[in-house]
This record gives sequence, structure tokens and C-alpha cells, in this order.
Amino acid sequence: MNTRMRRAAIAFCATGMAVSLAACGSAKESGDKGGDKESSAKKGDAITVGLLLPENQTARYEKFDKPIISKQISTLTNGKGKVEYLNAKQDATLQSQQIDTMITKKVDVLILDAVDYKAVASGVKKAKDAGIPVVAYDRLAQGPIAAYTSFDNQEVGKTQGEALLKAMGSDAKASSKIVMMNGAITDPNAADFKKGALSVLKGKVDIAKSYDTKEWKPENANTNMEGAISAIGKDKIKGVYSANDGMAGGIITALKSAGLSKLPPVTGQDAELAGVQRIVTGDQNMSVFKSYPQEAETVAKMAVSIAKTGKLDSSIATGTVDSDTDKSIPAVIVPVVSLTQDNIKDTVIKEGYYTLDEICTAKYKAACDKIGLK
Repeated sequence: MNTRMRRAAIAFCATGMAVSLAACGSAKESGDKGGDKESSAKKGDAITVGLLLPENQTARYEKFDKPIISKQISTLTNGKGKVEYLNAKQDATLQSQQIDTMITKKVDVLILDAVDYKAVASGVKKAKDAGIPVVAYDRLAQGPIAAYTSFDNQEVGKTQGEALLKAMGSDAKASSKIVMMNGAITDPNAADFKKGALSVLKGKVDIAKSYDTKEWKPENANTNMEGAISAIGKDKIKGVYSANDGMAGGIITALKSAGLSKLPPVTGQDAELAGVQRIVTGDQNMSVFKSYPQEAETVAKMAVSIAKTGKLDSSIATGTVDSDTDKSIPAVIVPVVSLTQDNIKDTVIKEGYYTLDEICTAKYKAACDKIGLK
């Protein structure tokens, strides 16, 4: 792993989030939420960590999250820690069954990135009742969560909204029509992204159409965008807020199919390779760069700490968040960066996400040369 990925986890308290970060939560308060009485006995390095990820359509989960978490757990346990991994493939019912599987396997701690943050609450409680603490990863699941790490999701939406207005230039006015392509309603992060974006966009532009995109699927975003083009008119759309890169791809395909000679600015998130390449060509205006290595390494530290000692080391998480069902959950919130043509070298290349050769293939070499990406 790139040494720059091995940064200390940054815990900070941000305002304006749907989940409130308690700036004055003490180290003791953070540490006390981290484990259960049933799992309080100290263990050695030979622990078993359950890892449940929500889907495999987004490139990040198999490329970054799973391998980084597994490697970090191995490092923290001197190679003795074991990871039991399952992917729900965007199926909440399947994920519920996977939680049962982890309980049956008697894992020492469970890292959970929920498909449906509400539906999973009963499974979280079932795991806790079986003496298995659950660490929420990336999405704040409901239920008795022991710890949580993610990004400042409202800040993600604000970053996207601000970038969209900047890219619109003189078209950033109250009469200009834009389309909002939000994420799935089953993902609590999607609501935060939308809230953050609206805090910037509302009143500044005319949100002519807004969609909550089922399962975050690019093909669903493509269908929604085709509907928006038909309803608004292709030449009247001055910008598109897309909550992530995958959907941006479907949106841009729809815009090109409509015969637009010049695409309106389109936002994104996740810094997927295809998204970065669209930024290089100018088809996509920006993405949100999030340090998945930092997030993944943080959740591994949380899980190992809880599994080995029965509680979370208070030095790992100095902030807290509230969910709809639980208060003062120890949390680490990782910062985000707006990714544009200007900082590709300083973000995804510097962090080791992709090499220059991976981005600037023969198809994109001329575009890379044009923006000085050499």
C-alpha cells in the first residue's frame, strides 16, 4: 500500500450534519460505547472479524475497502487475525441472512456497511445480543452500533453543489434549470449528500427535476435522465447534480444520446477510474475524492481494538455521532476533497489509487496531454 495511505485517522467534529457530532464527547465517553459485557474478556491476536459490504457494482468495495481492511487487520494482529467476508450485492434480505451467518460463525466483531440502514437494525441488535459488537462502516446503520467511521456526508453534497455552481459560471442563476440525480433512499448517506447539495443549490438555480435513484444503478440514472431531458428540453438543462460517478456515467450517456453538442457540467463522487477519465476529457466536471484507505484502516483499528479488549480504545475515536436509534456513538469522520482536472496528480495519483498509465491510456492520451497530465 502507498505509504501516504498510512495516515493517522482524523477524527473531527463537523457542524450541519444530519448525524450530530458531539465536540465535547470525552475520551471516556467514546471508549465506553465500544464493546459489550459479553465480549469484555481480553483476547489475543487470533481474532475473527466479520466484514459485510453492501454491493460490488461500485468499484471501491473490491478494489479498496476489502483488501485494505483485510491487510490492516492482519498487520494489527501479527498475521493471526482472520476476516470472514460476504457481499450483499445490494440485497437487504441477503445481508440480513449474512448477519445470521456471522453470528453462527461466532465472529468476535462485525464490520457492517448496510444495504438498508433501517432494515438492518434488527440484525444489529441480534448480533449484539449474541455478544458480537457491530462497527458501522461508511453508512450509519440503525441499532446498537459500537463505533462508526465515514466521511462528512453533508460536506460531500456541499462540495458537489459548490463545484456545480462554479462550473455553470454565468448560467448559475435562479432561472437556470438543473437536474438532481440523488442516490438510493435506502442509503442514509444519500439523504445527507442531498441535504448538503440543497444547502448550496436551493434558491441559486431552478431544480427542474429531482430523482432518488433506485439502488444507485447507472442504468436507472440513465432512464431518469432521459425522462428529465424529455420533460425539460435538452438545451434548457444547464447543469446536473449527480451524487456519484457511476450515475454520472449513465447521465452523460443519456445527454450524448440526446445529441447535445456541448454537455452541461455534471458532478460525481468516489473518484472511480472511469469518472476520472471523464474528468480528463471534460465530459464530467468533478468528483469527490475520499480517502478510502484512511476510512478502511480506521475501521480495521476500531474492529481489532473492540475484538481484542472488549471496548474501543478512546484514542481512535474522539468524536461521536447520533443515529435515529442510538446516541453518542464513537466516531471518526474523514475529510473530503473536490477532484477536478487541476488536482488529479495531487489526489488519486499521489494516494496510489491509479497510476498515470492507468488513467492516460491510448484512448485518453491526447486529453491527458491537453490538460498537462503527463
